[in-house]
Amino acid sequence: MAANFCIKCATPLEIRDIDGTDRKACPNCDFVFWGDFSIGVGALVVKDHKVLLVKRAHDPGRGFWTNPGGYIDHWETMEETVIREVEEEAGIKATIQSVVAIRDLPRTVHNLYLAFSMKYLSGTPTPDGFESDEAGFYSLEEMENMNVAPFTRWLVNIALNSKNEGIIKDKEPIIPLKDHILYKVQ
Repeated sequence: MAANFCIKCATPLEIRDIDGTDRKACPNCDFVFWGDFSIGVGALVVKDHKVLLVKRAHDPGRGFWTNPGGYIDHWETMEETVIREVEEEAGIKATIQSVVAIRDLPRTVHNLYLAFSMKYLSGTPTPDGFESDEAGFYSLEEMENMNVAPFTRWLVNIALNSKNEGIIKDKEPIIPLKDHILYKVQ
């Protein structure tokens, strides 16, 4: 999405040099358009050495098997999002263990994706019929004959073979920061 008008005062934006970079900025107030960004999250839920996958029901990726996930809503934390997406897309309740992978995909809308290792709590894999057509826990051997998306194959390898625990939420930071959720290495 291209910004042409100020979201604060509706004045047409102009190009201005801000710290050595040409950016769209409002000549009437302090608004600067920093760019378009999206943040996605994905779940790596492992149960009995099998990973939870869903078959995508719509584009992009219709027909591919992927790990459950989605985009973060504006006032939703990334943890709330990934927990919600797992339950919506697969009918599974799971809890966060750690962040185990990050993908940075610069493009027109710059996409950042965080993959969470999650602990299975309860539920039987059930697709929602909207975002997912099928859902289940699958072994690496079973995935060999499935149309698993390449990025998901990379994530599954991390879920099943990583020797590192990832980064975890810092529940008691030495310097608390109001309204921040902080993560650190273990």
